[in-house]
Amino acid sequence: MEYLSAVLQNLPPGVKTEVGSRRDRLGWVFQYALVDKSGTRSLAELRSYQDWYLRYYLKAVPGVAEVAPVGGFGKQYQVNVDPNRLQAYGIGINRVAEAVRQGNTEAAGRLIEFGGTEYNIRGRGYARSIKDFENIVLIASDSGTPIRIKDVGQVVVGPDIRRGIAELDGEGEVVSGIVVMRQGQNALDVINSVKAKIREIEPGLPPGVRIVPVYDRSDLILRAIDT
Repeated sequence: MEYLSAVLQNLPPGVKTEVGSRRDRLGWVFQYALVDKSGTRSLAELRSYQDWYLRYYLKAVPGVAEVAPVGGFGKQYQVNVDPNRLQAYGIGINRVAEAVRQGNTEAAGRLIEFGGTEYNIRGRGYARSIKDFENIVLIASDSGTPIRIKDVGQVVVGPDIRRGIAELDGEGEVVSGIVVMRQGQNALDVINSVKAKIREIEPGLPPGVRIVPVYDRSDLILRAIDT
């Protein structure tokens, strides 16, 4: 993007650029289901593990463009405001949304040199619990008293809007992940690398949780090249 921005002004009139896709229509090469045999974990917990841990391990595999989640419940922190309280404090709903965005972010600082070594400074500001969201300040009253989110509503944990489900072998819903290959890569090499990564991380899975392959294109590839 940096190189591209430098040449845009030299392009002929009417010519524009766009970033191409990293994957093509045949990129769906592997799919797995995240199954809890112990029955102690909810679909929301499995989806959180898929989105925040397993997905990043598999995206690090060379040749993988994306690991798309399917099924389960996406975890959300939801702020349910009381309109009467907002009116009493003179606060608009846009201010609540802005405060949540500003109160759930990290800030970069400068460098500090100490003992011949440079250290990066970073402000840690991500909200990690309901209490963190409740204590986000909206405004200050005339007396200087801070008005927090908990003063105008309630913060709860709930599911995101569902855009589909995944079901396995007629035994109920599961959380699934679709491994999408980068454009121009060798599908068989990418699949073998994904399988090797899964074998590597399986010992560290939560107790009772298994990764079950449900689609593997390598079977088709091997049978095709065998003939």
